[in-house]
Amino acid sequence: MKNQLKTVLLLGLLTGLLLGAGQLLGGRQGLFIGLAIALVMNFGSYWFSDKIVLAMYKAKPVKKDHKLYSIVKKVAEKAGMPMPKVYIIPTDNPNAFATGRNPKHAAVACTAGILNILDKEELKGVLAHEMGHVKNRDILISTIAATIAGVISYLAFFARWGAIFGGFGGDRNDGGNLISLLVLAIITPIIATIIQLAISRSREFLADETGAKIMNDPKPLASALKKLEQSSKMHPLKQTETSKATAHLFIVNPFKGKNVMNLFMTHPTTEARVKRLNNMEV
Repeated sequence: MKNQLKTVLLLGLLTGLLLGAGQLLGGRQGLFIGLAIALVMNFGSYWFSDKIVLAMYKAKPVKKDHKLYSIVKKVAEKAGMPMPKVYIIPTDNPNAFATGRNPKHAAVACTAGILNILDKEELKGVLAHEMGHVKNRDILISTIAATIAGVISYLAFFARWGAIFGGFGGDRNDGGNLISLLVLAIITPIIATIIQLAISRSREFLADETGAKIMNDPKPLASALKKLEQSSKMHPLKQTETSKATAHLFIVNPFKGKNVMNLFMTHPTTEARVKRLNNMEV
């Protein structure tokens, strides 16, 4: 309940930031434009984000006789959830993610790399974590957060151009207008990113907890997380602007290196996650 309430508050703050950015950029008209963009993008993300991200990583559906399919089926049954679609991503980076708009329209994707380094129980723990994301509607929540933050970034981009060319609105209060544009261009997107990433970290902790409860044992997931972090550093995904936008979907950060500040991390530290799991009672 604590994590759920935190998410609601953070999403409300992020939405307020979006509306404020729209107000700064274009007054009431800018506010409504920002809101309209957010609604349109959220609707599109809700219905099509699963297809987009699976295509982005060249995920291939697995057949029913594949060992991964049977493991996912057992975990779904244990969780009391509908069977999701199952995919494999052709990369050595050991990772997994879940996507889809709700439990009846969900997909779980594992990389080829994760199948090579985890034993069966550890893989079940990872898949239970991903089913936890589905159960908690984290796919939808993270998509909305990412979409709103993305719109704020676009508004900030326009604000930077406005500041370069003297601001919008002609001679009306040029000094104040320019300062507002600079705030929007520089500070607002940073705050939006911090809020978005705080939501992402909160949902990772919740999915760890949910996954451990599904399997009635937190130890395999804790063991898997340690293996995944070590191996992911050796086989990172190629980092692009597009792939960075989907980093939060994976069970561990698929890119090499660490952020210098926890505020800018897509995931909680593996150390913190493992500690919480090892201290859990299920």
